[in-house]
Amino acid sequence: MGDPKYPRKVWRKPKRPLNYELKMDELKTLGTFGLRTKRELWKAHTELSRVRHQARSLLALRQEIRAEKEPILMNSLARIGLVSSDATLDDVLNLNATDLLSRRLQTIVTKKLGFKTPYQARQAVIHGHIMIGERKVNIPSYTVTVDEENSVHFAPESKIPEMLEKTKKEEPVVEATEEETEGEAPKEATEEKTVETPAEAPKDETSSTE
Repeated sequence: MGDPKYPRKVWRKPKRPLNYELKMDELKTLGTFGLRTKRELWKAHTELSRVRHQARSLLALRQEIRAEKEPILMNSLARIGLVSSDATLDDVLNLNATDLLSRRLQTIVTKKLGFKTPYQARQAVIHGHIMIGERKVNIPSYTVTVDEENSVHFAPESKIPEMLEKTKKEEPVVEATEEETEGEAPKEATEEKTVETPAEAPKDETSSTE
């Protein structure tokens, strides 16, 4: 019978995993959102496929049944910030995997708390430095709702804010931008230096032969 705790598979591999363009696109997404493996990306694709299937099923229903079940799906998606409150089923069908990945706790922490890379934010989440309200959340893939987004903050005992402020102060300040200095040549190159050539030594006119 199997374990009823896990009734369905949460991720599926792409049909052509060795496609070069697909592999490059997946690697770019992994670096943008700081994912550990491609399995996390495949989970997002599988969840998005499930949501799209629900939207297509609602479009095939009669109007009275659709009016009853459509608000349930739209409210659940609006709750996690995937669609707006006045969105339609067409907006659900236009969703991408990046829309779902942008609602991860790791991505929210990267944008809100000033981390340089999503991998730094992932490490902070895993080690218990991030709180949502009054509870610690150490799951980077946790889906943050719209109501919880403003309550994401560092734990009181965390020293990461001090480290981030210290690194910001230690960063060198660039006085002039590249555009400003692009047209200016260095002084040593512009200043023309007159180089005196030594006078040629007189030739010895006396012949060595008598």
